[in-house]
Amino acid sequence: MISKNTDLGLLLLRLSTGGLMLFHGVSKLIHGISFLVENMGAFGYAVYIGEVLAPIAILLGFRTRIAAVLLAITCVVAVATAHAQEIFSISEHGGYALELLMLYFLGALALFFTGAGKFAVSKNNQWD
Repeated sequence: MISKNTDLGLLLLRLSTGGLMLFHGVSKLIHGISFLVENMGAFGYAVYIGEVLAPIAILLGFRTRIAAVLLAITCVVAVATAHAQEIFSISEHGGYALELLMLYFLGALALFFTGAGKFAVSKNNQWD
């Protein structure tokens, strides 16, 4: 019989959700976010919180629940501002057009409800 290892599963969820979203944030650090600031004003800078700081916190397991909420909000804002026309669309490859954003959103929600697990930098706060 295979035993459950929930904490290892949560670590993998944190690494995939936070790690892969961080690539989006690093891209924005390298190439800038002028397109966001032009459309959203100063609010556009919040993308750095949702795509850089929150993923780093998720990767480390520091205040994971707070970071997960910030990441989930970032996903909702991305859909509302840049992908609204794709909400009910199928991609050219036959998948849901927003499947990547939905995976980040649902991964963040799962981490909000579960917390980081024992393989985390911080484990004793209610927001971990």
